[in-house]
Amino acid sequence: MIRLHDPARDPLHRRAPAPSAGAVTRLGAYIAERGLKHSRQRDQIAHAFLGMAGHVSVEDVVARVRREDPRVSVATVYRTMKLLADCGLAIQRQFGGEGQTRWEAAAGRPHHDHLICTRCGEIVEFANERIELLQERVAKQHGFEVESHRLELYGRCARCRRAAEEKP
Repeated sequence: MIRLHDPARDPLHRRAPAPSAGAVTRLGAYIAERGLKHSRQRDQIAHAFLGMAGHVSVEDVVARVRREDPRVSVATVYRTMKLLADCGLAIQRQFGGEGQTRWEAAAGRPHHDHLICTRCGEIVEFANERIELLQERVAKQHGFEVESHRLELYGRCARCRRAAEEKP
């Protein structure tokens, strides 16, 4: 479960497992295949992002990477995040009416869906095999071949519901 608005779970302080050598190699190969320049700043950004847990904004990544190198620009982070998405290491998400792009690491992560609180912004990741099987069955009934999907359920989390009930 990820509570983005809980200071104890601040994305700047949460750490994911260390980025795998495979992820770093994959990015390097992608950059080389396209004739792009390999840079220390790209490596720093990729390492910072891949070391963060949850659903992070570019601003979160900028703050993390600037701890090591205050000269890294926001534009460089945006371009690097696009590269990470293009090579399959990051997924770009737009949750509801939030208006802000969030990113999550893609490499080595199993498929999951999301519950999003419309009041506090909490994002809960979950996986449910019955839902996956039902989606496959519905697609098959309609002669549809699914290439990908995402499921996002919007509502109020238990904490926000309790807070609303406690108000006089």
